[in-house]
Amino acid sequence: MRFSRLFVAIGAALLVGACATTSPAERRAADDLRCRSYGFRPGTDAFAKCRLDIDLDRAAERRSRDYPYGFGPRAWYWGGPW
Repeated sequence: MRFSRLFVAIGAALLVGACATTSPAERRAADDLRCRSYGFRPGTDAFAKCRLDIDLDRAAERRSRDYPYGFGPRAWYWGGPW
């Protein structure tokens, strides 16, 4: 009985976590709000650079998560991560 409650709790946590993803529009609005909080005004070059920097940081984070040892999609050719 105790294990079944544990599995139900884990399943519920996984479902809630899966629903926590944000849409591109929500991400864009959050990025805009972040750049405005830094003092940049929409329509300026500095605001565009701020948005670009946030996007580049997000892409670098995604790469480091997907390829933790610096190997790209062809890592299998050299034997994968050692």
